[in-house]
Amino acid sequence: MKINLKERQKIVDFGLRMVADHLTTGTGGNLSLALRLEKKIFISPSGIPYDQLEADDISVLDFSGRHLAGKAPSSEWHLHLELYRNRPEINAVVHTHSRFATTFAVLNQPIPACHYLIGISGADQVRVAPYATFGTPELARVTAVALKNDNCILMANHGLITVGKSLDDSYNTALYIEEVAELYYRARSLGEPILLSADQMQEAKARFRTYGRQTAMDLRS
Repeated sequence: MKINLKERQKIVDFGLRMVADHLTTGTGGNLSLALRLEKKIFISPSGIPYDQLEADDISVLDFSGRHLAGKAPSSEWHLHLELYRNRPEINAVVHTHSRFATTFAVLNQPIPACHYLIGISGADQVRVAPYATFGTPELARVTAVALKNDNCILMANHGLITVGKSLDDSYNTALYIEEVAELYYRARSLGEPILLSADQMQEAKARFRTYGRQTAMDLRS
């Protein structure tokens, strides 16, 4: 009997997208999906290239971290589990090593409000969580504490982590933040970027809260 084949296949599909969209390389990064009513977490396995993944390879955990099925989970399973425990409203986590966002993670510098798309983070900037060794409970703890209620955060000298109500939400946040990181990097190479004000960002974040739910009349205005 196949265990939640649909959810496991979704992890495979989004893993392939991460590579195609240049959000990671090789076996880097990881992603997960939670079914809270079933008390299951589906997470990409450790050390298998995304183009070699099959649905049955996807690791299945419960919310205590017990391994239920599939291959051994990603080395960052502690991080995913901690985020789900801290944020009961989220159902998906995406961790990337995308090059421009990770550049600022290496610099330990936040990505500021250089473009209104930063509002998808739920904040006025993408902040940086303190460094801790990858794959450790300490990394899980410091990242979850630093994230607070934002939708994403840079992990110092490591990469980007995004959370959302669905895998689509988390993944789109990772894509948009990488786009903003590249814009900010390029703008800084030419001069001093002009940042949006707190009021401008407040308006942008308010628009994001209803984005995707506009009526036809809204779209024509």
